[in-house]
Amino acid sequence: MGRATMRWPQPALMLLVVAARLATVAVVVVRGEPQVPCYFVFGDSLVDNGNNNDIASLARANYPPYGIDFAGGATGRFSNGLTTVDAISRLLGFDDYIPAYAGASGDQLLTGVNFASAAAGIRDETGQQLGQRISFGGQLQNYQAAVQQLVSILGDEDSAANHLSQCIFTVGMGSNDYLNNYFMPAVYSTSQQYTPAQYADVLIDQYSQQVRTLYNYGARKVALMGVGQVGCSPNELAQHSADGATCVPEINGAIDIFNRKLVALVDQFNALPGAHFTYINVYGIFEDILRAPGSHGLTVTNRGCCGVGRNNGQVTCLPFQTPCANRNEYLFWDAFHPTEAANVLVGRRAYSAAQPSDVHPVDLRTLAQL
Repeated sequence: MGRATMRWPQPALMLLVVAARLATVAVVVVRGEPQVPCYFVFGDSLVDNGNNNDIASLARANYPPYGIDFAGGATGRFSNGLTTVDAISRLLGFDDYIPAYAGASGDQLLTGVNFASAAAGIRDETGQQLGQRISFGGQLQNYQAAVQQLVSILGDEDSAANHLSQCIFTVGMGSNDYLNNYFMPAVYSTSQQYTPAQYADVLIDQYSQQVRTLYNYGARKVALMGVGQVGCSPNELAQHSADGATCVPEINGAIDIFNRKLVALVDQFNALPGAHFTYINVYGIFEDILRAPGSHGLTVTNRGCCGVGRNNGQVTCLPFQTPCANRNEYLFWDAFHPTEAANVLVGRRAYSAAQPSDVHPVDLRTLAQL
């Protein structure tokens, strides 16, 4: 058999080939790889995406109308749609949302999992009146187990440490230590034991030890999410606001003390070898939104889109309850939790600061590049 003769494509065909190749390159460039290889999430109901679904807890959201605007329906997210970390994961370039640890496979550990649990706090007793929950201490135990799995998957501790050092970690704890502990004197004695300043010190001391465990197990790029304006939630407005619109200063004042100490904690951790810690000023971002909600597309800031009683703030959404139709105009989805619209606003500003006060010292986009 003779040698095959190579035949060059005709000019028109050649142009099509080049165009197709350019189109393929364009898709790759636009889509790209995630900015970090993995993203790990710790927190409470603000970011829980299903870890409480199968435990004996009243703090669950795996029923409609939760998830009414989420492609997967009622997954356990305490929102009508995306949570803040869902928005952040997309901004970081992940194709899929970070899965709940409770249902994650070993391979998914490589790109990160979500350990958050509704009703969880820094203190182990926080949220106990709601039944089972995975406190921050419990979430850290789950993380340590996950790290051991990663060591097995990647072959050795050095490889796992190198991998984890490139990941983003977001930790959002403290809301329940106020909402479902300090400001619930009928159930907890902490408000009799401590002044707000003393309580913040106690929380920060324990939080510091817990976050140090994260660092000791490989976390290097860590964002500590500040506690938001809990005193402006529909639940607190319903119980403690005379006009149902003015935020409760006693609660927000106590949280402000905690957040200021959190900023100092970030500075302390940044003195550790290889550490890149940052603070996300969720409190300030919410304050900015509340100051001019219309400029953010919001018209209702003092009542839940779904709920019961004054301000729709007496309880969370009831199963199969019909929520408001204009969900994108509401700051709060239920008595405690923001809507997808609000979560996306916060997520964007955490990722790319709109104001210098949004973060300290860097936003998540910058953290990913460090």
